[in-house]
Amino acid sequence: MEVLCDNCPVGGVGIYNPGFWGMNIEDGKTYNLVMHAKSPETIEMTVSLTSSDGLQVLASAAIRVPGGSNWIKLDQKLVAQGTNRTSRLQITAKTKGVVWLDQVSLMPSDTYKGHGFRTELISMLLDLKPRFLRFPGGCFVEGSWLRNAFRWRDSIGPWEERPGHYGDVWNYWTDDGLGYYEFLQLSEDLGAAPVWVFNNGISHHDEVDTTAIAPFVKDILDSLEFARGSAESTWGSVRAAMGHPEPFPVKYVAIGNEDCGKENYRGNYLKFYNAIREAYPDIQMISNCDGSSGPLDHPADLYDFHVYTGSRALFSMKNTFDNTSRSGPKAFVSEYAVTGNDAGRGSLLASLAEAAFLTGLEKNSDVVHMASYAPLFINDNDRTWNPDAIVFNSWQQYGTPSYWMQKFFRESSGATIHPITISSSYSDSLAASAITWHDDENSILRVKIVNFGPDAVSLTFSATGLQGSINALGSTATVLTSGSVMDENSFANPNKVVPVMIELRNAAEEMEVTLPPHSLSAFDLALAQSRLVAEM
Repeated sequence: MEVLCDNCPVGGVGIYNPGFWGMNIEDGKTYNLVMHAKSPETIEMTVSLTSSDGLQVLASAAIRVPGGSNWIKLDQKLVAQGTNRTSRLQITAKTKGVVWLDQVSLMPSDTYKGHGFRTELISMLLDLKPRFLRFPGGCFVEGSWLRNAFRWRDSIGPWEERPGHYGDVWNYWTDDGLGYYEFLQLSEDLGAAPVWVFNNGISHHDEVDTTAIAPFVKDILDSLEFARGSAESTWGSVRAAMGHPEPFPVKYVAIGNEDCGKENYRGNYLKFYNAIREAYPDIQMISNCDGSSGPLDHPADLYDFHVYTGSRALFSMKNTFDNTSRSGPKAFVSEYAVTGNDAGRGSLLASLAEAAFLTGLEKNSDVVHMASYAPLFINDNDRTWNPDAIVFNSWQQYGTPSYWMQKFFRESSGATIHPITISSSYSDSLAASAITWHDDENSILRVKIVNFGPDAVSLTFSATGLQGSINALGSTATVLTSGSVMDENSFANPNKVVPVMIELRNAAEEMEVTLPPHSLSAFDLALAQSRLVAEM
């Protein structure tokens, strides 16, 4: 920044950064400013948080850059005296001179566990009770070209020393401040198993021949040592220096993303598979090739299954895994969603088709090991992909119907599938599954039913084989529906499509219920005794 004025304006001259579509600055909160600077001559500057037009000053502090040729690191706390949702960071000076600035960062002091994430967004994740976190993404891992693929080595160490890279698939620059280490840390903070998706020498438009893949294999072995190695190991010591001497429990890796049809995939895959199996025999390896309809031609612990399609197509896929072989690798349904006109920006219709698909995964949990909706987050100002589970801007957030739908399945991990019988003439528009699950105080039989049709449906369902009677006083029904199947949530109406719970006074092993049109219903039947015996 070069200041040219001999008689500068009262407020000084300088530069500002609005962040991404404005920064949310809130009254009374503390914000941590870090930047690196150097100047040939000593220069006094002012750092401020202001409104988008600069007229409202929310916080301000004077900083001094001593003259010299060396970079210095400056830390400054700014306490806001006022609230503005579209603020900017401003750096000004009143005297003539030159100052160099680099790696300027402003972060709120109240991030989740101090690790940089917005607490309210992480709280929405925690409400889903996630069991794993797949990172750093799908196509982001590959790049349109290998030169722009995600490189884990460039995303660790002090954030200000990371070179960053251009994400050419989604067309934005990332400084990789959210890097390999931060994803591992987030997995730990969520209590979720990390699933590390790495580049296997293949991008969308170029690939490394298997004869030359050895450096890539070595690179991934180093990444696993970074995560799992002792604090005395070469790469484990780097992790320890970053503040985490204990290893991260990485037990799942995906060898590439959607690369099965590429020329060198199988050859490259085997190089990675054999090297990782030898070094870390407990790690579960995930192939990009679909094994749902036939055996794979290479070894794998799991195989990746992705589906983005219309609502009717996904509803019809609820039986996809019914005939999958019960031997061999299990499915990892790591990306699924309704897309296109049926989805809008997150419609009730999309969530119902997805729920039907999940009932099928749940009933086939002997061959489907894990499943995750994708994508998870979207900034409302940059809707590169629709729909998404959680929408946010600088200060607001809401869940789409697909987010709320997933809450119906959050107790499914570790639960027991229970047989049910449904009597209805509308069977073609229904999808259902049932589980028994326990918490510290209760045992619950949960029956989930999707009514994908436009008519209300009256039916009878029965669940036999329970040892212990149904306790009507503790039983509930929860319904996700709305006036129109294309209804969506928004910042203006974030709760337009959300689940509604009522008491279930007629709870019994055999029940008559009426399902609203286009709805997802969960009947939670509390059991008077904690011991459950499934029908044999």
